[in-house]
Amino acid sequence: MSMLQTSILLSALFAGIVATLVTIAIERFGGRTGGVLATIPTTIVPAALGMYSISSEAEFAQSMSIVPFGMMVNAIFLLVWIHAPQRWGLSLFGTTVLSLLVWTVIGSAVLVASSQIQSSGFDAFAYALGGLGLLIALGIWATWTSRPAPKGHRSVRPMVLVVRGSAAAIAIGIAVWLSGLSYPFISGLISTFPAIFLTSMIALWLAQGQDVPQGAAGPMMLGGASVGVFAVLAIVLFPMFGPIAGSIMTWLLSIICWTIPAYFYLQWRQSLTSLDQRSDAGTSTISN
Repeated sequence: MSMLQTSILLSALFAGIVATLVTIAIERFGGRTGGVLATIPTTIVPAALGMYSISSEAEFAQSMSIVPFGMMVNAIFLLVWIHAPQRWGLSLFGTTVLSLLVWTVIGSAVLVASSQIQSSGFDAFAYALGGLGLLIALGIWATWTSRPAPKGHRSVRPMVLVVRGSAAAIAIGIAVWLSGLSYPFISGLISTFPAIFLTSMIALWLAQGQDVPQGAAGPMMLGGASVGVFAVLAIVLFPMFGPIAGSIMTWLLSIICWTIPAYFYLQWRQSLTSLDQRSDAGTSTISN
């Protein structure tokens, strides 16, 4: 078996296993905490390891540079799940189709723009930082007003877990394969395909109703920036420390520098929203 085939199989297998393990976080901890926990860098780790092992440092940097923009497209994908059912009365099927259409159109535009910008000599690391800044701004905007994020009361069926893991494995396998064929931008974007987001939204809607996935979407948008942080750090740390030590350091720093602060930020916004609601309720009681 060739190095490319080994990287594809191992990356896909690990991604599938990890994806199935994080599914129950939203159910058990609620959309706010679970949404952040479910977006800890997972599938990007085997994808980055696979890409780094079979591509040059320049190609690896290009692949990672588009990841923050890919996660920004995923955030817009989740916005569809927040607003489409309420504003336009879309069903689960309609919301699914619209969200995938939005991801495809905007993702294609990002892919073309990234190729043109970096072909003009723009630094991959600077480009990744710019994408990360936009991703963080979008996540903060989406969660500035806290939404109800209830826990689930019923378990997602095992078959859905299998589908979710398989979808993640396929996406990561394709990303590593494309990286081996020297398509760094395409592989970087495919590595962020919202397989986990999509299957989570569908599974939770079917099992719990639409309130649980809608409550989790905002925190998932904000928490997803940790993947962008991982990509930015990987551009620097993988060549410096090697893929194994570099991936461990990058993963830990992503959680310390983003996931943990994002969790406390969401708790802060929730406390302020609850305080405002109690204040409004008190004012209404007095006026009556």
